[in-house]
Amino acid sequence: MSRLKDTNNYYIVRANALEDNYRRYCVIAGNRRQFAGANFKVTSNEWRALRAEIVGKKIIFYYNGAKKLEATDDTFKDAGKVGLWTKADSVSHFDDLRETAK
Repeated sequence: MSRLKDTNNYYIVRANALEDNYRRYCVIAGNRRQFAGANFKVTSNEWRALRAEIVGKKIIFYYNGAKKLEATDDTFKDAGKVGLWTKADSVSHFDDLRETAK
């Protein structure tokens, strides 16, 4: 998650091995809406690198070093918090979380 304001307002990107897709959502007042997505093989049971670059209203997401999503959205204009998110039907492990400001 990025530009997290609170538990009901944030951006999210999700890599889904069950559906082989990568989706970008905006959650406003607890309601999720998709505004970008890509379909490709998302493998299970292996480490992968996910990266986000957010500059102004431009948002770019990478999967294992390859740019997969690029979108423009200005719902959350100010800097916010960063967090990790997973669904109840998944087993996820996270390592080496870093945030850098440019």
